Amino acid sequence: VQLQASGGGTVQPGGSLTLSCAVSGSFYSIGGTGWYRQVPGKQRELVAMISAAVGTKYADSVKGRFTISRDNTKNWHYLQMNILKPDDTAVYYCYAAIRQFAGGSHVAAWGTGTQVTVSS
Repeated sequence: VQLQASGGGTVQPGGSLTLSCAVSGSFYSIGGTGWYRQVPGKQRELVAMISAAVGTKYADSVKGRFTISRDNTKNWHYLQMNILKPDDTAVYYCYAAIRQFAGGSHVAAWGTGTQVTVSS
């Protein structure tokens, strides 16, 4: 299973970016998917997640600005980021809970990070 994140870049404060994550490979099903971010010297933190069981969940710092969505037919999920702030600068990682076979447990798979820089 491979996850490929894309869409990062440099934007000015107040700008927008959309991150995408493509899940490929052989697996039975995908459970929850989401995005984490990390800055140097700090722990990776949850930004947003989406699942059939939970719905959507966001970090308090991004509520009202970020929107997570997924396309189950294409195994893609997205993070629409609006009103970006310098504090949003980080490497963003996508993840997906993968079930390799029927009846198996979900195991987290991680994508490569994509850099988001918010700076004037």
